[in-house]
Amino acid sequence: MEEFEVSEASKKTKTIYISTIISIALVLLMLGLLGLVLVHAKNLSNYVKENIVLNIIVDEGAKEADVLAFQKELNTKPEVKQTQYVNKELAARNLTQDLGEDFVNFLGYNPLTSTFDVYLKAEYANNKSIDALKASISKNPVVKEVVYQSSLIDMVNKNINTIGLIIFAFAVLLLIISIALINNTIRLAIYSQRFLIKSMQLVGATKNFIRRPFLLYAALHGLIAAFIAIIILLATLIYARKEVPEIIILNNYQEFGFVFIGLLIVGIFITGISTWFAVSRYLRLKSYHLYR
Repeated sequence: MEEFEVSEASKKTKTIYISTIISIALVLLMLGLLGLVLVHAKNLSNYVKENIVLNIIVDEGAKEADVLAFQKELNTKPEVKQTQYVNKELAARNLTQDLGEDFVNFLGYNPLTSTFDVYLKAEYANNKSIDALKASISKNPVVKEVVYQSSLIDMVNKNINTIGLIIFAFAVLLLIISIALINNTIRLAIYSQRFLIKSMQLVGATKNFIRRPFLLYAALHGLIAAFIAIIILLATLIYARKEVPEIIILNNYQEFGFVFIGLLIVGIFITGISTWFAVSRYLRLKSYHLYR
């Protein structure tokens, strides 16, 4: 009969530990997903800004040599990430392909002009920097006109800043919720061991001696839960890359490593702290309070 009770208690304890690990893993998974968003928010912001195009219309009377020299000059400017020269013939071919019919034959001439598509570095993708760049390059005789959408650039920068603040606030809120969830999960697990804690204390075990195995188990559970969360995150990333190939812009393995190491640290730290407080609480309680 006694062996049966021990076996049942052991099974119950294992079940509690397994449910604790799964609960912590799910919470860490949410933190990991948010961590990836936070880590790559800057990359996404830069990607959007660096895809804003500044169009430079080339004067029709400009010589090809002068145009190529101007392109080299553009590429040396600190604001410019890259340039793409689109002559009027290439522009006509591209438009013909988009329209599905040869408009040059229909009109009898090519009305398009040669242009430069200028992609700026993210830190210069604002109207102030673009206005300064426009004033500089407009002096070149090769340039007929510089065109860009100032309202679009303002909207992009404003939205990126707003989204950044929202994500940061959401991250803080989720972190608080995650700590509370993990803490409650640990407290429930320790609650099932409250009589064992008090029994060890009554037979003369010191508080540190009682806490030590619980803290070791907590660290182990946090480690296992973090590994589970990391495996699910990796599987999610692999699946996302297959379904959305463009996500390759987020392929910064060093930043992924920071997030995964952060999950390990958070998993061990929060479970350890929560366990320490939970065990200490039952060490302070009187025996008759354990039945409440």
